Amino acid sequence: MNKKTVSKVNLFFGGLVSRMEENKDFFNDITINLKSGTKNFPAKILYTDDITLDYQAVKRNVEKDGLWDIIAEELLKYDEAQIIYSERGAKIVIDANDKKVNMRHEDVTKEINKTSVVQTGREYVVNPALAKDLLEEIGILAKNGKIKNDKIRKYNQIDYFVELMQGVLKEIGDRDEYVIFDAACGKSYLSFVMNFYLKEILKKKCHFIGVDYSETVIEASKRMAKNLGYNNMEFIKADLTEYTPPIRPDIVVSLHACDTATDMALALGIRAKSRAIVSVPCCHKDILKQYSYEPFEAITKHGILKARLADTLTDGLRAAYLESVGYKVSMIEYISPLETPKNIMIRAVYTGKKNEKSKQDFENLKEMLNVKPAIERFCRKGEI
Repeated sequence: MNKKTVSKVNLFFGGLVSRMEENKDFFNDITINLKSGTKNFPAKILYTDDITLDYQAVKRNVEKDGLWDIIAEELLKYDEAQIIYSERGAKIVIDANDKKVNMRHEDVTKEINKTSVVQTGREYVVNPALAKDLLEEIGILAKNGKIKNDKIRKYNQIDYFVELMQGVLKEIGDRDEYVIFDAACGKSYLSFVMNFYLKEILKKKCHFIGVDYSETVIEASKRMAKNLGYNNMEFIKADLTEYTPPIRPDIVVSLHACDTATDMALALGIRAKSRAIVSVPCCHKDILKQYSYEPFEAITKHGILKARLADTLTDGLRAAYLESVGYKVSMIEYISPLETPKNIMIRAVYTGKKNEKSKQDFENLKEMLNVKPAIERFCRKGEI
């Protein structure tokens, strides 16, 4: 290629290097295929702590300012070149020869046949064929490309959760980067799938922080993130009642955190003034053990009815408390009861306007039912 062509390539290449630095957490590599006649000579640029050039079986660290000089020198020796920039969810291709130099963007999500997985009769927001590598790594997908039988319900729940996040994202508005906390993250299935959805489908920058008390699940999540190259995730072993995020979250999520772990998650979001909190509770034992209400004794003498009423009372108290401290709250049935009976989703969006009526309602319910809700207890550990 002549010098004029190489100069044109430089205009595009400089933009790729800038993007590589800006999107370091999502960057995969830059592959350069140098062609002379029928022969092809590949090179690869990697970027972790340093920029590494892998060319002609030699790997060497290269300073950013000197990278183009090396590439330009090689381009002059060949007839044509193709430069492929790859990051999670995106691919940019530069084709260059002495006749033309052009750059095109490719949406890697369109490279997958989205109808290749038909198993449950519903169309997934995060299609298993599209997220194959991810779902295999986190143990949802079998090697044959099908969702494991014992994971179908779990994945349905996660995918519905992600689908319903669309409304929440719209309410809190566009962010330069979404910061999302997964409270009582467990195996972090939800975080991994949301991460894929935000970055690779919606093309949004995002950073995930998973918090759990179990060192085992935290270490497992770290390993999976490393294996996948999900550098925009971190996992922290911490007690949710003591932990306060170092930065304000955009969204705090929690899926089936058992009993008062849901209250811990809600309280974490409240203490951090998260722009939104989305939680699907599980196992409402705390209020069940506490409450009594004489007018309902003819009903609550039946254990199963008392337990079901406790579920409603617990989530109602949570909603009233969230409203009292400045959140707009909605509750929906987020998935069919056939998938799981624990299918109520609490969605709270921060308004900053404390609701005195809801505060009084909360106090009246506490007195009437003779209960001390966990959400209030955990919020007192930090400023609201």
